[in-house]
Amino acid sequence: MIKITDAAAAQIRAANNNPDVFEMILRVAAYQEDDGSVNFGMGFDSEREADEHLVINGIEILIASSSTPYLQGVTLDFVELNPGDMRFIFIPPYSDESADEVMPVDE
Repeated sequence: MIKITDAAAAQIRAANNNPDVFEMILRVAAYQEDDGSVNFGMGFDSEREADEHLVINGIEILIASSSTPYLQGVTLDFVELNPGDMRFIFIPPYSDESADEVMPVDE
């Protein structure tokens, strides 16, 4: 399943202290485009009946069953892409962190 680095977990905990999302859980999603590429996303949400509810590196996450195949072996990290530009990224299992397949998440 998906991995969450310590840096990403710390940032998610900080974001979860926002009163607007305090009672919500992090949803991680992925889907495949027609061209075969995979898009990743995340945001705070409420649990739905068919969700998988996991705790990874101390972070509660929700995953819809349709996203599960695309999240196998993926790592969620929080890194500095450029000086002063900190972002969450999804690193596919077949990827090198410096490769083009690293998917930043626009917040």
